[in-house]
Amino acid sequence: MNMQNRLLFLELNEVNFEMVDAYASQGALPNFRRLFDTHGYCQTSSETDYENLEPWIQWVTAHTGLTLAEHSVFRLGDIVHHDHEQIWEMLESRCGIRTGAVSPMNAQNRCADPAFFIPDPWTNTEVIATPCVKRLFEAIRQLVNENADAKLEVRSLIALVEGLFRFAQPSSYGRYLKFLRGSRQGPWRKALILDQLLADLFSHEVQRTRPGFASIFLNAAAHVQHHYFFNSTLYQGEQKNPDWYVDADTDPLVETYKAYDAIVGDIQKKFPEARLMIATGLHQVPYPKSTYYWRLKDHESFLRKAGVPFQSVEPRMSRDFLVHCEGKEQARTALRIIESLRTSENEALFEVDLRKTSVFVTLSYPSDIAPETLWAREQQPKGNLRSEVSFVAVKNGEHSGIGYFLDTANSKSTPQIPLELTVIPKAVLQAFEKNKITAPLPEAG
Repeated sequence: MNMQNRLLFLELNEVNFEMVDAYASQGALPNFRRLFDTHGYCQTSSETDYENLEPWIQWVTAHTGLTLAEHSVFRLGDIVHHDHEQIWEMLESRCGIRTGAVSPMNAQNRCADPAFFIPDPWTNTEVIATPCVKRLFEAIRQLVNENADAKLEVRSLIALVEGLFRFAQPSSYGRYLKFLRGSRQGPWRKALILDQLLADLFSHEVQRTRPGFASIFLNAAAHVQHHYFFNSTLYQGEQKNPDWYVDADTDPLVETYKAYDAIVGDIQKKFPEARLMIATGLHQVPYPKSTYYWRLKDHESFLRKAGVPFQSVEPRMSRDFLVHCEGKEQARTALRIIESLRTSENEALFEVDLRKTSVFVTLSYPSDIAPETLWAREQQPKGNLRSEVSFVAVKNGEHSGIGYFLDTANSKSTPQIPLELTVIPKAVLQAFEKNKITAPLPEAG
């Protein structure tokens, strides 16, 4: 397909455009500055209830044009249990456009003939890619889904090194080296390495397969905002991260936004004639108090110690995991036992959601865990809690229902009307009317 008829959709999960704008005004983000000054951006909105402000809900809305009440996909990975038409199939079936995707959150590959489809690490769907990319995907899945203390399997390490040698762009070499050197002092830089690799893979696959539409989902900024918001030089609140957690003079947010600024710049240089859309789904604001995140080191081992019946365990993002059972009765028993698990001070450890034959579990205990803290089942002590969990992070940011949308087909002089997130698929489809990318953005409603 001709470059002039190509649309690239960048999903920068939960990025706060007001903060990007502020950093850009300080001269830190030249590519975002140019985009904002030339094309402007508008706000998007979706759900109103806080418990429904989750990226795995909002991105389903952005991909399908359906609200949560309409698509009913509430958990990460659950898109596979529904048959909603997504933007990639819409373009394929209605416009004859060949599509590609890298790591779209909570999206299922239902395309008849995609150029490439590399799902997120949490959704069980078909991977359409070369053998090298499939090996890289499995390595990323293992890296993301294993517990915080796990070591990479040898084959995963080999696949990651192979992926870096195969897909890293020359313009990215310095960034990889910088992030790698600083990863011991700043663990967030590991997430930046992953997003940079996904971006380089995206550019490689778009150039190789030449799809008409391709999307990429990047998540490092969401991670960094959740865990380091208080360290931003733009933060004006009273909360402060412990010195052992992150140096007070370090600003991981501006570092992350700089990495994204470089990625955006690279994509525009490599595909200068392509139309670009950028969406965030949500954004984050500072969390008002200090909350700790923990993750089980070994989910199966812990459940066995607790006497929870199960068939298998599927780790999900951060604190979440899915307990598969043999039937409804076993699932109800598993739920009852997990609900009863508490600290020796009778504080609940988990939040649970019963499904037909499975239980979705979140390790929701919010406080610091002292070395001597015990855990108990039905008030009977079972063991040391600190030895069962890995520290993930201190919560710094929380979700806001406002997201952002930028389209390089728009001019900053055009009024930036707020949009419902449901409008995004319509905007993409209109871009390909009569095989042109000049259609105006539809109004909200």
